[in-house]
Amino acid sequence: MPPWGGRAGVALAVVVATVGVVLDLVTKRLSAIHFVDRPIEIIPGVLTFTYGENPGAAFSMFQDGGTLLGVAALVAVGVILWSVRQPRPTLEVVGLGLIMGGAVGNLVDRIARGEGLLDGHVIDWIQFPNFPVFNLADSGITVGVVLMIIAAWQASRQAERG
Repeated sequence: MPPWGGRAGVALAVVVATVGVVLDLVTKRLSAIHFVDRPIEIIPGVLTFTYGENPGAAFSMFQDGGTLLGVAALVAVGVILWSVRQPRPTLEVVGLGLIMGGAVGNLVDRIARGEGLLDGHVIDWIQFPNFPVFNLADSGITVGVVLMIIAAWQASRQAERG
């Protein structure tokens, strides 16, 4: 498949990011409505839907770093939008779109749920045993990074073949 770049690359990344943001925000709202007082065990001992608020980054890292993380998210979005203008493999553009969507999904919480500009807590709602509670934005960032690693691996293998 030909590489994505220019307007097409930006469009693909923005569509992927937009779908991710919408799914993230809808599921966060549903968790705020349904799981605050009563977590639901989906798979006993394995998966629980719950409600939590996280002032830090993905998977509860960097607690109380909301302002710095919000600024980092804005910078990441700018870098991604600039980056996808250059020709890139589809997998890489989709990965960058997922990372951008995750950054924006959590950024919306930081803006909308705090007293200051970027100090709001992010809603987390997916819980596995012995693992921090997370959300779809965190998942999008993680899957996006994995796709970027796969794309880099594929590019290096292709370069080796000549």
